[in-house]
Amino acid sequence: MSFGRRFLVAGLGLVVMGGCAVRPTAFTEDEYRSIIQADRAAWMSGMEAVSGPVSLDEAIARALKYNLDHRVRLLEQAQATANFEAGKFDMLPRLMANAGYHWRDNEAIRDSIDSVTGAPSLANPSISSQRERTNADLTLSWSLLDFGLGYYNAKQNADRILVANERRRKAMHTLTRDVTTTYWRALAAQQLSEQVSLTIQEAEQALTDSRQILAAQINNPTDTLRYQRNLLENLRLLENVERELASARIELATLLSLPPGSQIELVEPARSGLRALDGDLEELEVIALGSNADLREQSYNARIAAQETRKTLLRMIPGLSFNYGQNYDNDTYLVNEQWNQASVTAGFNLFNILSAPANRRASQYAAGVEEARRMAVQVAVLSQLHLAAHHYNDALRQYDRAEAIFEVDRSLSELARGQEISQTGSPLERISSDVTEILSSVRMYQSMARVNEACGRVQATLGLEPQISSVDELDLQTLRQEIIRSYDEIAATNSQQWSCQADGAPALESAGREPQASSADV
Repeated sequence: MSFGRRFLVAGLGLVVMGGCAVRPTAFTEDEYRSIIQADRAAWMSGMEAVSGPVSLDEAIARALKYNLDHRVRLLEQAQATANFEAGKFDMLPRLMANAGYHWRDNEAIRDSIDSVTGAPSLANPSISSQRERTNADLTLSWSLLDFGLGYYNAKQNADRILVANERRRKAMHTLTRDVTTTYWRALAAQQLSEQVSLTIQEAEQALTDSRQILAAQINNPTDTLRYQRNLLENLRLLENVERELASARIELATLLSLPPGSQIELVEPARSGLRALDGDLEELEVIALGSNADLREQSYNARIAAQETRKTLLRMIPGLSFNYGQNYDNDTYLVNEQWNQASVTAGFNLFNILSAPANRRASQYAAGVEEARRMAVQVAVLSQLHLAAHHYNDALRQYDRAEAIFEVDRSLSELARGQEISQTGSPLERISSDVTEILSSVRMYQSMARVNEACGRVQATLGLEPQISSVDELDLQTLRQEIIRSYDEIAATNSQQWSCQADGAPALESAGREPQASSADV
């Protein structure tokens, strides 16, 4: 067997064996463990450790810098930018370099016939090429159709960068709102967990004493059972509060990309400066229609659809290609081993004449759908703005009411403690007052969380967010200061139009002002 046949048989054997050797391969436990450890190391790498109490603005900065879901949006934006940069090269001509090796096991002998008589030629058959030869060529090719398609693809990729940026903005609004809401719930857990645990212990002890009294038949059984019923109801409420508070801490740690069991100390933000959004919302509507992330994203999608229509029309024109190349072939039977060649070709698929009307209608409908979707989003944004403003004003009223109720319940609790000390009141009354005070305090913190959540929805609908540079290039403290500065600038510029607080962003300390310590007497 000749060398060429051996080479061919060996190559086919390797291909067949390689294809048959592919099998499903599951990860082993050690491989899974290594993957998890590597992911955890990548997750925690570069993260600044928590070194003290965490204020709300620092929590927002940590979330923007370290939250994994937010980093996905940042990577999507970077990917869209990379696709745009790579797509621009599609408009360049193609410079193709080819090299080849050819072999055959016998001579390429050609016979011929007489073109007039059709009889076999009397000349001996000729050999037209070598058995073994190499060739190479370098060809420059440029297609007008490919250039046009590459141009519109580049414009679409540029718009996709802007779409990714709007999605990142929307993710920033959502993350900031979630952090703010969860921060207040976790703050309630920090302020009330000790008091809740102590009150549960006292209620459990009172319940045990009551059962002993019932067993000894010292008091009226009906009064004792009613006493136990009230204690059990209070315990149920306290256990619900304890469960809610515990989950808030875990949720906040997750948003900050900290281990779920992390214990961090929170600083209660100032509550002053909250004010209702009153008056006409026309100015807010103008801001929302110009800056809302969803609406801007849909506008870019409509422009991408319009570019797709132009691409469809472009495919219907004849393709015009220009080619120029240098060629080399070491076949000794060639008189000229090197030569240059050029060509101009035009091609057109005649069936495009039949499909052109349908393709054009499909593209126009696609563009029309995006335009209609954009108008629908405009209406939805205006509706969201009015609903967000209404929910914010309602949440603010509910917070004021919850704060007033808490002050009354705290006074009642203090009176119940004094009556218990003076033996004019029962432990049950004092425990019930403590439970009521705890529930009022929890509702007050929850109301503040809803106020900030509603304010975040107003801000997201208006499309106003901190203008900060790359979170990867800034350290945590610098990012925190930029967030405070940016919120202060937004409030200073739009204080009469949208700001939920007269002196800055909702629940954020203004730059240069120390965080307010907790004032809750628990």
